[in-house]
Amino acid sequence: MAIETAPLLGNRSTAETTTNGSGNGNGNGGEQQVKTVSLVKEFGYESKRLWKIAGPAIFTAICQYSLGALTQTFAGLVGEIELAAVSVENSVIAGLAYGVMLGMGSALETLCGQAFGAGEHRMLGVYMQRSWVILLTTACVLVPLYVWSPPILELFGETTEISEAAGKFALWMLPQLFAYALNFPIQKFLLSQRKVLVIAWIAAIVLVLHAVFSWLLILKLGWGLAGAAITLNTSWWLTVIGQLLYIFITKSDGAWSGFSWLAFADLWGFVKLSFASAVMLCLEFWYLMVLVVMTGRLSNPLIPVDAISICMNIQGWDTMIAIGFNAAISVRVSNELGAGNSRAAKFAVLVVSVTSVCIGVIAMILVFATRNEFPYLFTTSEAVAAETTKLAFLLAITVLINSLQPVLSGVAVGAGWQAIVAYINIGCYYVVGLPLGLLLGFTFAFGVEGIWSGMIGGICLQTAILIVVTSITNWNKEAEVAESRVRKWGGSIREH
Repeated sequence: MAIETAPLLGNRSTAETTTNGSGNGNGNGGEQQVKTVSLVKEFGYESKRLWKIAGPAIFTAICQYSLGALTQTFAGLVGEIELAAVSVENSVIAGLAYGVMLGMGSALETLCGQAFGAGEHRMLGVYMQRSWVILLTTACVLVPLYVWSPPILELFGETTEISEAAGKFALWMLPQLFAYALNFPIQKFLLSQRKVLVIAWIAAIVLVLHAVFSWLLILKLGWGLAGAAITLNTSWWLTVIGQLLYIFITKSDGAWSGFSWLAFADLWGFVKLSFASAVMLCLEFWYLMVLVVMTGRLSNPLIPVDAISICMNIQGWDTMIAIGFNAAISVRVSNELGAGNSRAAKFAVLVVSVTSVCIGVIAMILVFATRNEFPYLFTTSEAVAAETTKLAFLLAITVLINSLQPVLSGVAVGAGWQAIVAYINIGCYYVVGLPLGLLLGFTFAFGVEGIWSGMIGGICLQTAILIVVTSITNWNKEAEVAESRVRKWGGSIREH
């Protein structure tokens, strides 16, 4: 099935004819007016297509992020050490695993999206199974990170008290790691076919159940961290099971034809693309995780760690909106390039960039306006709340910048530029931003504000470079590359 093309995008000659005719009667002013009207209509049409994907994707991302956020909120109501344990485990241990799994799964986003755009639906199910093999193997490799997390956290400067509490919680969260390994390939499989409403409904149901049982086990029954682990693990596995049932029952319009030994074919090439995707996204995810770890090296770190964790929680919720647009633009770019519609892919990038920046401005204003109130959603400690309020200005700047940055990363995934962006991330984040944060935070003694300010500089530089790269891209050439990629990766499947 070919991907439909927007009427105004696909019938450019008609628009040009109308424009020229108007120019003959009304002069340059009339011609310019018709061009403007045409552009506005194109923008509206593309915006509608993007929101059909982005709306449910944003809702899904917020629901799934809220699983950890709600657990952290309930833990904060139990006590400061419980809040620190869940925050550090979510931000550092599970956050690292999340970044690796999401990154490895993003290879599927490129391949499935471009194959679907080219009408090669039968490839999608085999791609998903290959991704399962790779991600489940990766999950086994990551198990020691969970088992030995207390000494690892201490090595990075966390206090013994926080490290031991977070380590105990991390060990209980091992089932979540394997849920990640299945979940991300499933979601990329469904997302590339634009089946976003299915994912959204499952995420909503699971979130409601998670909220009820978190209250029951953590607060009402007083199970504390054990109750938090039980509900969070169960919620992620319910998400996986619900999505799998949909795929197995509906066959996903022919994209799923059952388990196949082809899942073990061409694994090395698949691993290389998955690894490039993982490096690209992990460097982004780990960057702000490092902020929490570095804060733990300050003197008297408990209050700063709690404050920065609350800020990262808020920033994470805002990032879920950008991740929704990341998913939408990745699907739009990969589908259109797979179908050979280079101009439509380019215009989609423009529309989603403008839209996400506008939302980022609104989020920045909201954070700053509620800086005295939102800390109390996560803590009952006056000291932690006061420290969080001090950091609100930097949080507001971060949510603005991060409204655009994940969108540009989504463009990279849709087009298959993961390796290039990985190098950009290394330079901007770890050669510029991180050393600058260390310099300001420790050498110049600005504390957590200095660490965060330096790291914001790295994000700004990376975003600026991605804007330039996207602006100078030859989209006709990218469409040719996508066609070649579909032929290459579909070869072994066609032979069978």
